[in-house]
Amino acid sequence: MSDQCNPQSCGCGSSRASQDGDGDTQRRQFLKFGFASFAAMAGAVGFHSFEAKAQSKKGDAKGETCGGPTPALSTSGKLIDPITGKEIEKEPHYHSHAGNKAVREGIPNRKWVMVIDLAECDGCEKCTSSCSKAHNTPPERQWIRVFKMSGTAEKKPYWFPKPCFQCDDPPCTRVCPVDATFKRQDGIVLIDNERCIGCRFCMAACPYSTRYFNWGPVKNVVEAGYTPEKSTPRKMGTVEKCDFCPDMLREGKLPHCATACTMGAIMFGDANEDAVTDAKGRTYRLSKLLAEKGGYRYLEELGTKPSVYYLPAKNPTYDPPKIDESEIKEVAMNFGFAKENSNV
Repeated sequence: MSDQCNPQSCGCGSSRASQDGDGDTQRRQFLKFGFASFAAMAGAVGFHSFEAKAQSKKGDAKGETCGGPTPALSTSGKLIDPITGKEIEKEPHYHSHAGNKAVREGIPNRKWVMVIDLAECDGCEKCTSSCSKAHNTPPERQWIRVFKMSGTAEKKPYWFPKPCFQCDDPPCTRVCPVDATFKRQDGIVLIDNERCIGCRFCMAACPYSTRYFNWGPVKNVVEAGYTPEKSTPRKMGTVEKCDFCPDMLREGKLPHCATACTMGAIMFGDANEDAVTDAKGRTYRLSKLLAEKGGYRYLEELGTKPSVYYLPAKNPTYDPPKIDESEIKEVAMNFGFAKENSNV
């Protein structure tokens, strides 16, 4: 081994002779360069380096790059370069497998929309079981959950199916630092788990709590042929959610939840055509349906512009659910209206 250290590799620029000198000098040098190195490594742990984009374009198949400065996140969800102070513009990211550009752009000339008639939902949860089976979700995970709602003095208790709302102005896409979660031109918001770094910013930004994180090893039935339109096979350390079944839509079929709803409570269609259809084959004019039955969107006041509409539970065609006080509190907690130890 050479007595002279390499300034390019260690960064200290000092020779062995200087290292044999004063002990205090050595300690000061260690603290100076040791803490600087540690800080640089800590900054690189949370995110992939943005230099990886440039390296991948040059043919770096492994994507192995040295660390760079970690971008800052503004209060408006913009990425800021810590050196220049300017906003970082995201670049569209396409993987090498065929059709991914079409996956990210969506189905042309479509604007998918879902309508859920609360007066027709009987709480059977066939929508949930069909969705879980199709997407191989763990037993404790439900992309579309059916809640018991307590109702009011004027309205009986009712059932409330809650999928991802596929917002037209989604806060989740604004905070994703690597463009892993994205909104397509047909209105569907998807997650690319080959690009997701597991920062969970999107989960924090979503006001509807419809996203899930894969904390540990996952068990996949399908092990090959990944595409964001199918969301499988899933990966540990990535986020997932309801996706409106875009692979089914390309085949001209309804999403699994709508197909499984024997009550015809879940309708799905194209806002551009002003039409929605249920599992019974009944087709409705969207604008007329919403106007006549008082359609609304959940937490619409947040400005997220959900693509899921609800029709009020007026004159229900089923027996209303029976709810005790403990269930009322559970519902309030699930919707973010109460804390665990508070009174509802």
